[in-house]
Amino acid sequence: MRIPAMLGAALVLATAGGSGAKAAQAVHAHASTIIVIVMENRDSGSVIGDEDAPFINNTLVPESASMTDSHAVAHPSEPNYLALFSGSTQGVLDDSCPHTFNEPNLGGELIAAGKTFAGYSESMPSDGFAGCRTSLYARKHNPWVNFSNVPASSNLVWRGLPDKLPTVSFIVPNMCNDMHDCSTKTGDDWLKANVPSIVKYDAAHDGLLILTWDEAEPDATGKNSIPTLLIGPMIVPGKYDQKIDHDAVLHTIESITGIACTGNACGAPVLVGMWH
Repeated sequence: MRIPAMLGAALVLATAGGSGAKAAQAVHAHASTIIVIVMENRDSGSVIGDEDAPFINNTLVPESASMTDSHAVAHPSEPNYLALFSGSTQGVLDDSCPHTFNEPNLGGELIAAGKTFAGYSESMPSDGFAGCRTSLYARKHNPWVNFSNVPASSNLVWRGLPDKLPTVSFIVPNMCNDMHDCSTKTGDDWLKANVPSIVKYDAAHDGLLILTWDEAEPDATGKNSIPTLLIGPMIVPGKYDQKIDHDAVLHTIESITGIACTGNACGAPVLVGMWH
């Protein structure tokens, strides 16, 4: 499903819940560039407020719009990455590989609109790599490689922040640094090493950073509650209780960039209340 993105979708008034958030604002979601970092397998409560994540909690949270009612859409990993990138799990129910789709997706829509997209995967063997797995890289965490309408030139190894970023970038740490195979502390340390340069870039270029997780695991509550933080010069820091999921994050990105919405994102809300 594809319909034109409604740039005014976020012009509605919305009350931002929690301490630190300003009163409702009629300001639409906006940014010049967007970077999405996807981490792995943590419930909100095992990251936000956790002493093993001091950089996230002491540095990022105070500067962010922290979404307190944020959810993944499925288990296990791969369907969530596909949803965040294309508005659909594409019928995938597991972490199988390889897949090839020709459905609308964020990267394809950006490129078709004359904008730019790049997906960066840490520890991927080479740019354009289409294999399923190495010791630290997994294609299940790299959704763009599955779509035939996204060129191999958009599938890049993460080597640190480039001098110039595309309109939208996804950054996926390797299987240890994303907290999948290693500790929360390991992931927090990776963010501490990589995010400050991104925040500095965003401050100079009106950029938005979205830090989120693929799914909550273990998910004893069944709510699949995940941390999601928005950081940038256009963000009013605070806690926001709007109920969102991967489709809502995708729809927000599509609205900001003015491209057609894709799949289930078309029916999802745009994030509101935290923009100035």
